[in-house]
Amino acid sequence: MTQGILQTDVYTDFQGINTLRNRARTDGDSEETLRKVAEQFEALFLQMMLKSMRDASLGDGMLDNEHTKTYQAMFDKQISIEMSQGQGIGLADMMVEQLRKQGDGDSSLEPGELQMNPAQSIDRAGENFRFPVQQHTATTAKPDATRESDDWVPESPKEFIHKLWPHAKRAADEIGAKPEMLIAQAALETGWGQHMIRGKDGSNSFNLFGIKADSGWQGARATTETIEFRDGLMRKERAHFRAYASPEESFADYIEFLKRNPRYSDALQRADDAPEFTRALTDAGYATDPDYAGKINRIMDSSHLREALGEVDVSAAGPRG
Repeated sequence: MTQGILQTDVYTDFQGINTLRNRARTDGDSEETLRKVAEQFEALFLQMMLKSMRDASLGDGMLDNEHTKTYQAMFDKQISIEMSQGQGIGLADMMVEQLRKQGDGDSSLEPGELQMNPAQSIDRAGENFRFPVQQHTATTAKPDATRESDDWVPESPKEFIHKLWPHAKRAADEIGAKPEMLIAQAALETGWGQHMIRGKDGSNSFNLFGIKADSGWQGARATTETIEFRDGLMRKERAHFRAYASPEESFADYIEFLKRNPRYSDALQRADDAPEFTRALTDAGYATDPDYAGKINRIMDSSHLREALGEVDVSAAGPRG
């Protein structure tokens, strides 16, 4: 049986493909079968990519004819299979990881959604792979009676600060930080509350700090497109984010998130110094934006924030409970 699977390394070997199809039906959970199916999918993807590149060329060469095009197509099909072998382009690895999780009973993703977290090695995704059994109160959704209204969209920075200040103050006190810093970070992540991450049903995730949801997260989640920086380039990606019942849960989970992850220990030791804290946070890989710390500090130093704080009685803004 194993030999039959390995025979799909030549694109004209239809018997090997049929053998692989039958093996997938009878033994689809085996690591070998998952790997080979994923490699075949990656090869098909590469073949389509090569064809698109050929079609996008300026035109045929002087010596090109129907015969050369036929051999060129055969070469592209075979080279796509060769490229998918070994490490390939990483697509097969992600598919194997995803299929393995589904086989383990992870049904948290919507049908048709591919979890991209394994490829996001320099941002917040994947943090909880080291803490899969640790849970806390913020991972359990509150009853509907205590859920914050999904309609909350602050009309101004003043309203944003007034709403979040008591939660920011409580969270900042836990790590010895300034609440203004947490407000500035939340303002950066959400555009002063104007661009909150929402679920497919329109429900507000109340995710104020852009924390992604990986396989270790047992709470609700929301899926959306996000901008990430990879190799110095800005790219749009689809990612899964943690969802909360209220802003209070978001602040509480953010502090627990920092405390649970040793990589942020240096940042927590500098929590009383906003520029040092945000710089250490960025150095630890919290965000992919290289100017993440600078943006937070500029918001803190802006007249926009100072004026908004001046209009809010920060000592009495909102309930403490």
